[in-house]
Amino acid sequence: MPKMRLDRLLAGQGLHTRKEVREWIRKGRVTVDGAPERAPERQVDPAEQTVAVDGVPLRFQEHIYLMLNKPAGVVSATEDRRQPTVLDLVPPELRRKGLFPAGRLDKDTVGFVLLTDDGAFAHRILAPKNHLPKRYTAVLDGPLDPSATAAFAEGVDIGGGDITRPARLTILENGPAPRVEVVITEGMYHQIKRMFERFGRTVTYLKREQIGGLPLDPALAPGACRELTPEELRRLTGEEAER
Repeated sequence: MPKMRLDRLLAGQGLHTRKEVREWIRKGRVTVDGAPERAPERQVDPAEQTVAVDGVPLRFQEHIYLMLNKPAGVVSATEDRRQPTVLDLVPPELRRKGLFPAGRLDKDTVGFVLLTDDGAFAHRILAPKNHLPKRYTAVLDGPLDPSATAAFAEGVDIGGGDITRPARLTILENGPAPRVEVVITEGMYHQIKRMFERFGRTVTYLKREQIGGLPLDPALAPGACRELTPEELRRLTGEEAER
């Protein structure tokens, strides 16, 4: 991270507002390399200097990357006046200014949502030209014709002038309420639901299980989130497989 004002650095890490952290600084609660610093405008280098609040050293990072296990009933937005959003689920210690969902899930769809404040990284994840795979499991409202597997592999005309890229469909259980797995490399509006509608089926449950090479942590409860490790970031973008 480059040098920046002390008050901006603290506020940018989610430590309350800039007005609040300036008050901390003026009261001597903030130290730089062990010495109280009362100038909010002081330029500091978080990579070379130790900044602490009330004696507790702070760990600074330029960007944050979170895995969220989104439950149903939550919208993939930064704010909404009527409904809870994915950002409402982020605990205070992980909140950062500029945090947003990198890719959306429908309100009733559950599973892996990536949250970050890194716009360039999000673009890499979302850019259609990168064809980053996303794996889902779904439950349908009735038996599915096995021919759908070949149709998904060729691309499905889902109406409105939209034809999907080739996708991988695996029928895990067929019967009154089939369970299937779908891997797509794009994110058209209600894409998976619309694909199955072309075969006369309604999706009654949909969960995103994996983005790129990174699966959702099975230990992460619905509504919970945590930071990604550097290794998981590489798996997410597929860089680990190229190393």
